[in-house]
Amino acid sequence: MKVLAIVGSLRENSFSEQVARAAGDLAPEGVEIEVFEGLDSIPAYNADHDPALESPGPVPAAVEYLRNQVSAADALLIVTPEFNAGPPGYLKNAIDWASRPHKDSSLAGKPAAIVSQSPMPFGGIWANQSIRKSFTITGTPTVERELAIGKIDEKIEDGRLVDDQARADLTSLMAELNELVAVIADQDPEPVPA
Repeated sequence: MKVLAIVGSLRENSFSEQVARAAGDLAPEGVEIEVFEGLDSIPAYNADHDPALESPGPVPAAVEYLRNQVSAADALLIVTPEFNAGPPGYLKNAIDWASRPHKDSSLAGKPAAIVSQSPMPFGGIWANQSIRKSFTITGTPTVERELAIGKIDEKIEDGRLVDDQARADLTSLMAELNELVAVIADQDPEPVPA
């Protein structure tokens, strides 16, 4: 199973990126995590490029790349910090682009898990909940577990997530994402022979 991790921080080797890499180490056997590259090249969302329009403008190449990467993945892992009580604007922007065209987007039906982190004690839970709310609109089934890792700066050493509880919680989140993918695959109707 291929999981596309979209990291909501643009900083090199950010806490979010380190958590995404830890998720890869802690995922069930057979689950591979690929970290999305190119979040910083996605332009601001512009509805004039919505395929639902009668005469849409061209879709920017960075947006096509994002949509293709999301479509090719079996599941998504969103790993985000919290900025001013919400997710970073460029992460929300990517979700907005990926959500189009409505009801036929790369996010529709795509299983997802969300983990937020912060040096603050609450671990970015508002950013986590904001993305979760967006995913209810985009039709993106999301793991029920809310994982917000607080005091992340105390739980990472030399680029590794070392806190036992955080590792256990992340392991459980990845196992639940794996289960969600299997459940959704079982619900998909068999193709009708031509």
